[in-house]
Amino acid sequence: MDKFQESMYKLIVETSTKLPKDVRRAIARAKAKENAGTRAAMSLSTITNNIKMADENVSPICQDTGLPTFKIKVPVNVNQIQMKKAIFAAIAEATKNAKLRPNSVDSLTGANSGDNLGEGTPVIKFEQWEEDYIDVRLILKGGGCENKNIQYSLPCELEGLGRAGRDLDGIRKCIMHSVYQAQGQGCSAGFIGVGIGGDRSSGYELAKNMLFRSADDVNPNEDLRKLEEYVMENANKLGIGTMGFGGETTLLGCKIGVMNRIPASFFVSVAYNCWAFRRLGVKVDPNTGDITEWLYQEGEDVDFSKEDHTAGEQQAKEETRTVVLEAPITEEQIRELRVGDVVTINGAMHTGRDAIHKYLMDHDAPVDLNGHIIYHCGPVMAKDEEGNWVVKAAGPTTSIREEPYQGDIMKKFGIRAVIGKGGMGKKTLQALKEHGGVYLNAIGGAAQYYAECLEKVEGVDFMEFGIPEAMWHLKVKGFTAVVTMDSHGNSLHEDVEKSSLEKLAQFKEPVFK
Repeated sequence: MDKFQESMYKLIVETSTKLPKDVRRAIARAKAKENAGTRAAMSLSTITNNIKMADENVSPICQDTGLPTFKIKVPVNVNQIQMKKAIFAAIAEATKNAKLRPNSVDSLTGANSGDNLGEGTPVIKFEQWEEDYIDVRLILKGGGCENKNIQYSLPCELEGLGRAGRDLDGIRKCIMHSVYQAQGQGCSAGFIGVGIGGDRSSGYELAKNMLFRSADDVNPNEDLRKLEEYVMENANKLGIGTMGFGGETTLLGCKIGVMNRIPASFFVSVAYNCWAFRRLGVKVDPNTGDITEWLYQEGEDVDFSKEDHTAGEQQAKEETRTVVLEAPITEEQIRELRVGDVVTINGAMHTGRDAIHKYLMDHDAPVDLNGHIIYHCGPVMAKDEEGNWVVKAAGPTTSIREEPYQGDIMKKFGIRAVIGKGGMGKKTLQALKEHGGVYLNAIGGAAQYYAECLEKVEGVDFMEFGIPEAMWHLKVKGFTAVVTMDSHGNSLHEDVEKSSLEKLAQFKEPVFK
């Protein structure tokens, strides 16, 4: 079992830090389709640069390493109890070594276990089979895309598409709607797994299992093959694009499975996965515990280290207005910004996520936030040999979770800018207009790219909330983001959602008889 534990540690590290070949090919194809100088092209340049940096640094591609989910097939008589213990030990070791972020939180107390172990975490699903080897698959699915999962109960009425019935065409409408409702909040362009039938729990499980398929495989069910091809062709006509900035590619993959159901229920379950599709697998010798083969290795590999990643970013900056900000920022500086401006930030920045926002509603801040910037981020942190904190991964988290608090927090403490991903709602937009603030969209999943911009950890407060939810005080240089909500009532997110809804309506008429 020591060797098996070592093999599981290798699988965890590889999954967290290196995207599989099929995902790299899908991202490369998407990048080739975008028009140079656009926000989508700039985003994809940042994404491919981030993939390269994660390869080189052997550090998490995205700071949100999600809820590790193992799907394991074992021969008869293999000791699953001992295997589980070995996986737990490997998870704890990977967390200690900053290859995973500590993500296991007590749902009642909010306490973070610190090692990714706890009731229900990680998820390990065993299945016996008659082969003579162990098949282990692992997916690391972050919270931002997990929160955009959706389940439909047919028949139902869908915004923009009308009635969806209990047939293939109704299923088609549900899948198209699932892509629309995700917008950029799940770190588009994304991959979706779809489960048709079952009950509420088995339907979602089937949808997630579809994410273990190769992005390039062909569905053996002819009806589902046609449906997958239809969705891939038409979801990319919605214009949501990378990060929800608009663009040519909204969906990178669609895999659909089906199971029987009971007469009263007809569920269509969709599991949405971000572009940072961290899913790998290995074959293991049950006698030695050694890895005998890595899975998802078929096809051409894309080496992003050979690309010029700065060219796309530089061209986008040249074709848009670029502004440098350093806290404390004045209201006058904020009022000059418009949606579409590219902002480069130097100086002080403070992280703040769910626990911090809830706390600040009723308490004072530990530092002066007047004129400052809040970054929606739960970083992966480690200590160096001198015992100083260093940032290992630090991309943005999905901002919409802070919608109940954000406007009030900005007004209370004088915060001028918020950085996150996916945009925020009407309450925050109104507060930006009244108070004089902006929302800056960073590139979701680009945890290595942004970690390099964070020069120094100046301090930390609220470690009792756990590393992801603590308030980290950072010194940054060259941190780039795009103004997507300004102080004049403009929101790129509202515009893209409105235009994509109009485009969605063209898919209302029946396609499959």
